[in-house]
Amino acid sequence: MAAMTLTIDTEFNLQDVLKGAGPLDFDVPAGERIVVAMSGGVDSSVTAALVKYAGYDVVGVTLQLYDHGIAIQKKGACCAGQDIQDARNVADRLGIPHYVLDYEDRFSQAVMEDFADTYLAGATPIPCVRCNERVKFKDLLSTARDLGGAAMATGHYIRRVAGPNGAELRRAADAGKDQSYFLFSTTKEQLDFLRFPLGGLPKETTRALAERLELPVAHKPDSQDICFVPEGKYASVVERLRPGAAEPGDIVDLHGKVIGRHPGVIHYTVGQRRGLGVAMGEPLYVVRVDAARREVVVGPRAALSVSRVYIKETSWLGDGALEAAARAGTEIAIKVRSTRPPSPGRLVWLEAEERHPNAGPVGVDLTVAEEGVAPGQACVFYSSDATHDRVLGGGWIVGAGSVHMPR
Repeated sequence: MAAMTLTIDTEFNLQDVLKGAGPLDFDVPAGERIVVAMSGGVDSSVTAALVKYAGYDVVGVTLQLYDHGIAIQKKGACCAGQDIQDARNVADRLGIPHYVLDYEDRFSQAVMEDFADTYLAGATPIPCVRCNERVKFKDLLSTARDLGGAAMATGHYIRRVAGPNGAELRRAADAGKDQSYFLFSTTKEQLDFLRFPLGGLPKETTRALAERLELPVAHKPDSQDICFVPEGKYASVVERLRPGAAEPGDIVDLHGKVIGRHPGVIHYTVGQRRGLGVAMGEPLYVVRVDAARREVVVGPRAALSVSRVYIKETSWLGDGALEAAARAGTEIAIKVRSTRPPSPGRLVWLEAEERHPNAGPVGVDLTVAEEGVAPGQACVFYSSDATHDRVLGGGWIVGAGSVHMPR
């Protein structure tokens, strides 16, 4: 199988620019077709260029995900009108075919509707994970196969490494750009088909490559926040998708005593301190959101501390079977928020009477209690070694509590 050679011409060798980042070996024979997901941003544009100049037959695909009629469009969002044009301009610059696929209906049903329903249920969603899970790595991946692709490349900052039992998912070399938390639900079958050229590069190198290649998006700022949420105003999007669904209710203390009113549970998440509008002589935090009763439960910071996390829709990229790993109490590292470092814990197998409603049989016990573990967020598993480098899967948080941890 031919190795991937990154040479454009005699004057510009990409390996020199990469400065020791290592070869971007796709483990795909030279000349094969690789479909590149192009959002119109710098990362996916450089991805397309790297694959192109490595000698592959590249096809660029951009998804049109939403318009003004569904959500308020915002400057700097991905997969919007200007970004589609930017992706087209990059494809023209590289001399590769480019297709725009209308995925608005799929995106609306699989991501935006779920976003609204999750908030209304009192949980805090992560639509970027759902987009990867249900649209990009499912529908788009299927389209890439239909286009004759031997692989699909994306601009995500994460690494795919060949392991003794098949492809493994690893955290990005640039810790500040690592996107492993948002890709935990990638399946082994999907990982066999996916490639991530930027996983071993720092963001500065990606920018430098875009400039050196004179890509028209070289100085384009990175997209911020959720693509269909203007200025981070989540509640306004939920209210637009579900008019009148956000009803006011009570703010109560841990004993159920009413201490205030709120305009709707969609405005609150576990761990929140600001914007509660109540004062009790000590700092108060959102401890629980009870959507059925339209109650926001608040309490002191100590009430946020939990040592067991209940999850559903658990995915597993580790070796062997997930059930066996859980029954053995396999040690792992866990992230319950994208911005937190991995912390030690172990998988546990929960019998029916031990499970939280709506949770599966696999749970996680934390060695050190965590605060602000919010339903709707992801609990992502990493290897227990010192680097916590390998991504082992994860699940969606449905609840948390305390449990006596064995010594």
